[in-house]
Amino acid sequence: MEIRTLRYFLAVAREENMTRAAEILHVTQPTLSKQLKSLEEELGKKLFTRHSFSIKLTDEGILLRDRAEDLVQMADKIEKEFLSLDDITGGELYFGLAESYQIKYLARAIKVFKEQYPTLHYHITSGDTEQIADKLDKGLLDFLVLAELPDNRKYEYISFPESDVWGLIIPADDPLAEKKTISVSDLKGLPLFCSDQAWNNELKEWAGNDFPELIQEGSFRLAYNGSIFTRERLGYLLTFKNLIDTSEGSGLVFRPLSPKLETMLYITWNRYQTFTPIAERFLQYLRTSFINTET
Repeated sequence: MEIRTLRYFLAVAREENMTRAAEILHVTQPTLSKQLKSLEEELGKKLFTRHSFSIKLTDEGILLRDRAEDLVQMADKIEKEFLSLDDITGGELYFGLAESYQIKYLARAIKVFKEQYPTLHYHITSGDTEQIADKLDKGLLDFLVLAELPDNRKYEYISFPESDVWGLIIPADDPLAEKKTISVSDLKGLPLFCSDQAWNNELKEWAGNDFPELIQEGSFRLAYNGSIFTRERLGYLLTFKNLIDTSEGSGLVFRPLSPKLETMLYITWNRYQTFTPIAERFLQYLRTSFINTET
């Protein structure tokens, strides 16, 4: 199975149309059809269901798409890494990021580092732990920013300089906005928005025995989307301070939880990872530029 064939397959899966995929790939439609037919024969599975004007993936096709995306990304990463081995002015770095205002510290570090290595290119994937940790384990990322303590059996890490404070995003004219802090009793019976990861971990531990009385109205991996629903008065968003605009005129306010709930942020990498030269230099720079506690 060739990487080129997987690229063809992914293009058809994305476009759901053989003609458009062929145009994007700059190959003829018969060539593309032949490659996909050979792929199906090689795997012994039907990958597409063909309709009059579109193509849909079968269950086997969906499985291959998920695996092929990782394989193609890894092939691209390997190719770029080898091309950059002799480049003393730059290279490629791959980051997976949790949401936090503390990402500013990483951005500042990249900015200064890029002044030393002007041809540096960096790639950012954002999401919660479930979305991005698997990419680090597969070698698709160099560094991962986590909002939970990493497993030191698998990872090494550096702590970010501060912690993130949890609170509630509330419409500015809501009666709850008059409170200085929000307790678990204030949240009982309210429709609450929160990521599943935080709801089942930090928030569950914080609420203790009262947790069963809290109602998760909806789950958002991106706090901004949750704030839109809050502004429309569909519920209240539990999130970190400074992620959402709560300045005067925004229509929203932030009130911290009481007792105070904080989450540390960590930049993480695989304990036995083999770094490219530019990744190794960046890690050395991070060790000196962050006020940190390391494993």
